[in-house]
Formats: sequence, structure tokens, C-alpha cells
Amino acid sequence: MRGTMMDFPLVLPALLERAGRLFKDMEIVYRKPDKTEVRSNYTVFYRRTRRLAEAITRLGLERGDRVASMMWNHMGHLEAFFGVPCAGGILHCLNLRLHPQELAKIVNHAEDRFLIVDDVLLPLYEKFREEVKFEQVIVVPYGFASVPEGFLDYEALIEEASDQFQYPELDENEGAALCFTSGTTGFSQGVLYTHRSLLLHSMAEAMVDTLALSHQDTIMPIAPMFHANAWGVPHTAVLTGSKLVLMGPNVDPQSILDTIVTERVTMANAVPTVWISVLEMLEKNPGRWKFAKPVRVVCGGTAPPVELIRKLEGYDIHMLHLWGMTETSPMATTGRLKARMKDWPEEKKFEIRGKQGWPVPFIDIRVMRPEGEAPWDGETPGEVEIRGPWVAGQYFRAPDQAYKWTSDGWFRTGDVGTIDEDGIMKVVDRAKDLVKSGGEWISSVDLENALMGHPAVREACVVGVPHPKWQERPLAAVVLKEGAKASGHELRAFLSASFAKWQLPDAFVFVDAIPRTSVGKFKKIALREQFANWKWES
Repeated sequence: MRGTMMDFPLVLPALLERAGRLFKDMEIVYRKPDKTEVRSNYTVFYRRTRRLAEAITRLGLERGDRVASMMWNHMGHLEAFFGVPCAGGILHCLNLRLHPQELAKIVNHAEDRFLIVDDVLLPLYEKFREEVKFEQVIVVPYGFASVPEGFLDYEALIEEASDQFQYPELDENEGAALCFTSGTTGFSQGVLYTHRSLLLHSMAEAMVDTLALSHQDTIMPIAPMFHANAWGVPHTAVLTGSKLVLMGPNVDPQSILDTIVTERVTMANAVPTVWISVLEMLEKNPGRWKFAKPVRVVCGGTAPPVELIRKLEGYDIHMLHLWGMTETSPMATTGRLKARMKDWPEEKKFEIRGKQGWPVPFIDIRVMRPEGEAPWDGETPGEVEIRGPWVAGQYFRAPDQAYKWTSDGWFRTGDVGTIDEDGIMKVVDRAKDLVKSGGEWISSVDLENALMGHPAVREACVVGVPHPKWQERPLAAVVLKEGAKASGHELRAFLSASFAKWQLPDAFVFVDAIPRTSVGKFKKIALREQFANWKWES
């Protein structure tokens, strides 16, 4: 027997209409490239977004057409986040940090018909313009006063719209947004999010035991909107009617801290590198920034060092660790404490918060070994597999990648981890990044996090390097804090308090910077190549 509830589709126009009716005066603040501040609100956002949907429909957009965006975090990009899918199209955010040749491949693979691009990013577009075939290129006058000849003017299209747009009857399982993975191990793969998956993900992010976002918050997405939709936070902000602060390309630590104070930001998100820089700024300028209330920051991309979590707490910045990936929209777990842990010793609580955490509602995780599922004992490692309503069921137009899913429908993440009796997951490493030495596995992540607890170390990256006797041995690339000094012998002694002798790196190299991927993760393949012929001491 069927139930008697209404068949009400979960589609993005529902979020847009809610914002336009309920949160008219709530502010949206954004910064231009020169840091000029523009103050707007949801009334303006609602009207302009509907006008964009009308304008792009007039240009010939058809259901399912892909519209690429090359934009920083600002209101125009937020309008595209909703205007394109509300018109029946699919917004395809291009990662500005990828090589132009990679961008061309992605655009052609997606068969993008249109491009919306910030004027300040036209030089990047020119680098691959001849290799793609956009039917129309719409330029947003974000940094300059006028749009170059030969392009459509975004503001003119908005101005010419009639305010009479009618939403198409959308199915909740239609595509709404397309993001490609960072491609660290090969060609980037596309993940096509549906209206349904985006709405469910947004509702889950708003829950108290996840990101706890509400109408009372002032949210500053520092994570780029081209990186897994800024982790879904812009969609959730519109759902909840939160004040939004969009920084554009201005994400240096001083700008971040100044804006948190002036706009009374309550929540921000970014990768660990950003928060490491923020901590350094705070330590160099004690007492300069006073927050009206404790600031919640969400950290993802890679695991934050426990020492970073601990030190930020001393400045009224409470860090929440989120784990996920492009394929999971991206939120899958959050590193929150359970109720019974509230009276635990502080160090034990920090240890828990440094783990990837327990799965959010509707997400299932398991750890698999060749012999079957690993027990939830916090010790037995295996590959993390995941499923849920906002987890990809396949890649976009990539049938050769079907092996990434199990026969019973779970996604193979490529992460190696453990799950304890509380359901709390700890990622030990990426499968490809584990160091295999003399038949034993060594976690590069554990070594990195421990090294970054040393007072002289800013960042550390550990990779396995070929060894004539042990197959591989760990080598640590270390970036020291400004003015700090440390030797390999000192760092090895520091690690020996927590690791067995055979787990310790046999070599330490001191570098100015660690190579990174387009989304800020350590690019370990570059380090492995750089030190592939390392001469070990006999």
C-alpha cells in the first residue's frame, strides 16, 4: 500500500523560492579582486538569479545542457549555482587551478555549450580558447568596468530579462551540477549531482551534529566554489537563509581574520593549509583580533594535525574535521564528539577530533579487506567503502571506471582506514600512499600529523622511497616555520616517543614548500618522483 503524502520534488527552485520569500533582508556580502566590498541581500539575489535563468534560456539552453563557470567566490557565481539548474541546465564549475590543457579536456568531455567567466579570468580562458567550442561566452564584469568586444555582457543579460521566468517542471533526479575530481592519479572524472542529492546534502549539513548551520549564522565559504561546490555550503546557506560572506580571490590570512571580525563570521571552511597560515598570523600578532563569539571552522581536503586543532582552540576558533570527496558531495563524516565523551580528558578529546569521525545521517561506511569486512575494533585497517543518497553511483561518461564500485553498490574510496566501536573512522592513508617497508605497512598520515606537532615544523609530507633492502622506506619533506631551526636527528627523536624504530623516517629533507594539487592536497607523486633515486646511507 502506498502512503498518502504529496509527491513534492526535491529541486533547487524550492530553495530559491524559500530564500526569496523568507530571507529578503538577509545580507550577502562579497569582495571584488581589489577588495572593494559590495553589500547586497537575498531579495537582489533572488531577482537576479531568476533573470539569469530567463536570459540563458533565451540564449537557447535546453534541458541537461552543461554551462561551464570560471569564477571566484562572489554573488555572480552564487546566482549561477541556482540560475542555471533552475532553468533546467547543469552548472559545471571549472577548477581554476588546473592546467589549461586539462581544462580543455574537461570542457570537451562535458560538452559544455556555454561559459560564464569572470573578466579577470579571461587570460586563463585565452590559454585554451582554441581547443574548445563554446557557443556563447558570457563575461561577468567582476574586476573591470566593461566587457571586451566579442563576448556577451552578464550584467546586460540580467538587465534585459523581464522578470517573467517560469520554472520548467524539473525531476529531482535530473542533473543540476557537475564537478570533476582533482585528477591526482590520472584524468579527472566527472561527478554529476542531482537536484535531489544537493537538497538532501544541504539538509544534512544544517543538522546540529554535522555543520550546525542556521539562519543565525554568518557563513564565509573560503573553500572555492569550484571545489565540490565549496563543500555544499552555499546551497546550505540559501536553504537556511544565513548571511553569506564571499571573499573572491582574497583569502590571505589577514583578510580572513579581518573579515571574521568585521562581519561577525560564525562559520568558515577551508583546507588545513589556510588554517595553518591563520594560526601563524594569530601567533605573530597576539591580541590583535578579538571575536564577538567563538568561530566554528570546518576543515577538509586532508586531515588537520591535532596540534593545529588544539592551538586554534586557544584563540576561540573551534575546528570541525569533515571527511569526504567530490564523489560524496562531499560531506560523509564529521569529527564530532559523542555525548559520553564530553567529560573525557582534553587530550583524549583532541585525539578523537583529529579523526575523520562518524558518518552523517544516511551515509553508510565500511572497511573492507580481502577476506571480508573488517571488525569495528579501531585497529584492523582496510579500504573504506561508502554509499548513500548523495554518493556518486557512477562517473559521468566513464564506463571504464565502473570497477570503482563494488558488485553490491558501494563506492571504493581508495582510502585505507579503521572504524572503532563508536563508529568513528580514522583514515590511515590513501592506499597508494602507504609505505611498505620489509612487508610491513607504515602510515604516512600518522607520521605527518605527528611531525606537524613539533614546534619548529610548519608542514611535513612523508612518502615511500625505493630502498635496496626494505623495498621502501619513509622519507619526510619538512617545511620549517619562519625563523625556526630543527635537524633530522631532532625530528627523528621527537617521533620516537610515538612510533617504533622501524616506522621512523630514515631521511629528512628541508624544503621551502611542498608541492600541492589543484585543491590544496599534498602532491605526493611529485615528491616520490623527485626523490626516486635517493641515495640511502649504508
